Amino acid sequence: MSERSEPQNPGPRPPAPGPQPGPLFLMAGGGTGGHVIPALAVARELRHRGHNVFFVGTARGIEAKLVPAEGFDLRAIDIGGLNRVGFRQKIATLSRLPFPTAHCARLLRGVSAVFSMGGYAAGPPVMAALLRRVPVIVMEPNAVPGFTNRVIGRFVYRALVSFPETAAFFPTGKTEVTGLPVRHEFFSIPPKPPGGPPTVLITGGSQGSRTLNRAVRESWPLFVRGAAPVRIVHQTGPEAFADLRGEFAETGLEGEVVPFIQDMPAAFAAADLVVCRSGAGSVSELAAAGKPSVLVPFPFAADDHQTRNAEVVERGGAARLVLDKDMNGAKLFSLVSELTQAPETLARMGQAARKFSRPGAAQRAADILEQAAARFLLTAAPRAETIR
Repeated sequence: MSERSEPQNPGPRPPAPGPQPGPLFLMAGGGTGGHVIPALAVARELRHRGHNVFFVGTARGIEAKLVPAEGFDLRAIDIGGLNRVGFRQKIATLSRLPFPTAHCARLLRGVSAVFSMGGYAAGPPVMAALLRRVPVIVMEPNAVPGFTNRVIGRFVYRALVSFPETAAFFPTGKTEVTGLPVRHEFFSIPPKPPGGPPTVLITGGSQGSRTLNRAVRESWPLFVRGAAPVRIVHQTGPEAFADLRGEFAETGLEGEVVPFIQDMPAAFAAADLVVCRSGAGSVSELAAAGKPSVLVPFPFAADDHQTRNAEVVERGGAARLVLDKDMNGAKLFSLVSELTQAPETLARMGQAARKFSRPGAAQRAADILEQAAARFLLTAAPRAETIR
C-alpha cells in the first residue's frame, strides 16, 4: 500500500546490456514510497522497451535506497520541502531553489522527456525542464494534486490522474485517467468463496497506525461479546507488535496479529473487508482487488489529500469513511459488524471499487513519454540545425 516500501509491479526487469539507443528519460520525485515506487514501475517499463532512464532525487529520501537497488542511476540534489513547514524554512528553501534548478538544467542535456510523481524533490528538475521546453508528464495519484503539480499544472505536456475529478486542476484536454501502477497480483484476485467467518484485514501500513492499533485493541472486548464471529488479521507495524500480539492471544478471538505482511495480495484475497488509510497506493490496490473498505485518512497528509481520496471512493459506493479523530473501538466494532453481516452490501461495495481500477498504468505512462519524446526530438532537430 502507499505507506509500504513495496514494489508496485512484478519483479524488476534487468537492464539491457550496454548503451541503448533512443531517447533519454528523467524521472523526478522522491521523499516517500508513494512518490518513488510508481516512478520505478514506469522506469522499468521504459527500460524494458530499450530506453535509457535516470532519476533525480535527494540523498536522504527513500529513493536513495530503492532506485539504485533497481539498477537505475540516481543524481542527487539538495532541496527541502515547502509544504507543511515553517515560514523561515520555506523562505530558506525558496532562496536556495535556483541552485538545484541550475544543476538540473545541466542534467537535462540529452533528455527528451521528464516524468514527475510530484513531491518537493521534483520541483527543481521539473522547473528546469519547463524552462528548457523539455516536455513534462506528471502522474497525480491523489484526488487533489500536491503542491508541485498545482504550481506547474498549466505548463505540463500531459497529466496522468487516478480520479476524473482531478482533471479540474489541469488545462482542458491535457489529462488522462490512467490510475496508479499497481502490482498485477492485485488485479488477478478472484472473488472470495463463501464459507467460514468473515475476515477483516486491518493495516496502517508497514510502520503501523497508532489510531488503528488503538481502535483495534479497544474493539476486542466488543468482538468477544458480539454474537457474530469474525476473523481479524491485523498488521501492527514493528513498534506495537509485541504488546498487541500477547493481548490478542488472550482474547481467544480468531485471527492473527503480525508486524508486517509480506504477501499483501494474498492477504487481500483472504479478506472480506479491509480497514486502512487512504493514500493513493492503498486506494489503487483496493480498486484493483475489488475490495470493500473502511478508510481512515491520515490527518496530517499534505493538503489533507487522504481525506479527499476517501471522499471520492465513498461517493462511488466502494468504502465507508471515518475521520481519524472519530475512529475508536466502538466505531470499528459497529462498522465491521454492520458490514460483515450484510454480504450483499460488501459485494456491491467490491463491485464499486473495481470501477476505480485502471490496469496498465505504467505501460500507458511509457506510451505517452515515448510520444512526447518523439515530438520533442522532431522539434529539437530543426533548432539544432539552425544553431549550427
